[in-house]
Amino acid sequence: MRGLCCLLGALALAAAAGAATPVYEKESEQVWEQQLAARQIRSATINKFLQTVRTTLKDGRNVLFKYPKGQEPRVRAQLAAKHVRVAVLTHSQAVKQANKKPRHHKLRYIAGGIVLGLIVLTGAVLLVKRWRMPAD
Repeated sequence: MRGLCCLLGALALAAAAGAATPVYEKESEQVWEQQLAARQIRSATINKFLQTVRTTLKDGRNVLFKYPKGQEPRVRAQLAAKHVRVAVLTHSQAVKQANKKPRHHKLRYIAGGIVLGLIVLTGAVLLVKRWRMPAD
């Protein structure tokens, strides 16, 4: 019982940690420029290494825009012209962000499958033993 409570607590902590990370939806340059013209952008973070702009909109959504190579000065100037708060990542921050790999938790699915298989196998063994018991 104690193990089950610990497992549920760990799952709740993992869900809370995952909820704190913003999810960015990708969008095209045209949509991004329309949002900029309509003054919907609250703040932006430029990653020169990945050539991306992570944008927070005034409605709370987070969007990701990938600009063409060599266009960072133009993008920064466009943002400054609309008085958008802009942050540019340092090289070490940009490389760190580029090295982040999405976690698909493959090992959790494998472990869950093994546990489920063991439960089914144990149930089958107990059922077969019950059927073969001699009648008293």
